[in-house]
Amino acid sequence: MSISHVARELKQSATLVMSEKARVLKERGEPVISMAAGEPFRITPPEAIQAATEYLATGRIHYTPSRGLPELIDAVVGYTRDYYNYEIQPTNVVITAGAKQGLYNLLVTLVNPNDEVIILSPYWVSYPEIVRLVHGLPKIVDPPSDTLIPRIEDIEKAIGKSTRAIIVNSPNNPSGVVYPPELIKAMVELCEKRKIYLIMDDIYHRLVFNDVSAVSCFDYATDHSDDSHLIVVNGVSKSFGMTGFRLGWAVANKKVASALAKVSGQNTTCLSGPLQVAAAAALNGDHSSVEKLRSELENNRDKMMALLDGFENVECVRPEGTFYCLPDFSAYEKDDVRLADFLLEKALVVTVPGSEFGAPGRLRLTYCGQPDEISEAIARIRWALDPETTDEINMGGRIVKRSWT
Repeated sequence: MSISHVARELKQSATLVMSEKARVLKERGEPVISMAAGEPFRITPPEAIQAATEYLATGRIHYTPSRGLPELIDAVVGYTRDYYNYEIQPTNVVITAGAKQGLYNLLVTLVNPNDEVIILSPYWVSYPEIVRLVHGLPKIVDPPSDTLIPRIEDIEKAIGKSTRAIIVNSPNNPSGVVYPPELIKAMVELCEKRKIYLIMDDIYHRLVFNDVSAVSCFDYATDHSDDSHLIVVNGVSKSFGMTGFRLGWAVANKKVASALAKVSGQNTTCLSGPLQVAAAAALNGDHSSVEKLRSELENNRDKMMALLDGFENVECVRPEGTFYCLPDFSAYEKDDVRLADFLLEKALVVTVPGSEFGAPGRLRLTYCGQPDEISEAIARIRWALDPETTDEINMGGRIVKRSWT
């Protein structure tokens, strides 16, 4: 059987792999706790459910415009005005099957074979693989060793003749870091000067803490024409807790948006009508669910940081957004893949190795679950790693004794 070299060389998504391990263990009745999946625990906003229900009740579930339903496009226009302080037209918007497909379709639209795409580390696991899927070349820019924020001078040094785009994710998955305004400003200026596309993955931009704000790239734009090199990708998955709806969008200049709509039309045809009207209802709603989720996540962040502070040898940059943190466990085990497997086997806690995000020696932990699960998961991790803790722990009603330290 012949399989393409792209498919052969493509890595599996580490987060999906670890989430699947958690699902299998749970089905076997194991008291596993997953700190791998980036999925908010909030229920879908009721106005979204009502809108989808009413649409389904019509019985007319047919094709929709490949660019997206007009009511959802209008909702994105309003959302961009309200939360980015930036006026766009419906022709600047393309609805996609989640932010991930938006990113993929954008790279299909913009990147030729062997074009380079700069990715800032630590990065979301899918960025390099999506670039490879479109036959581009991912070029990683690492931050200084004492921080998780890249430097503009290193980004500029990475730009070559074949550089086509820079992908920026702030608030950042996996670290929870929010890039400072001066860095976003410098990247906007750099990309406008060098005619490179700046693709902002803003999927977490509402989930920020302690009065921190995720600044908009549009705040620093000087080119608002159809030659603008600024693109924003967003969706309802994270802030609205609507991961299963798979609804995202891209905002770009009219030329890029028109080309992106053609790509989307060819590889998707169109998106589900009930899901689109649900997303429109969420965007047009009162957004109280977003603030409630944000507040709960901030409390969970505080809890997670307090628990990690109990480790003598673990360092963790305090997240300013998202629902992830990226603690450094290298004092216990430098091989983060081995460490993740060890914690799964011994503590029944699912984590994701930091090397998958370009951050070896670390583990990505989510804190978007229930507070008691966070406490128990960290207690199990500490029990598994720290010989100074008690030898025994209650794991799902079963007393387990540590025998490896």
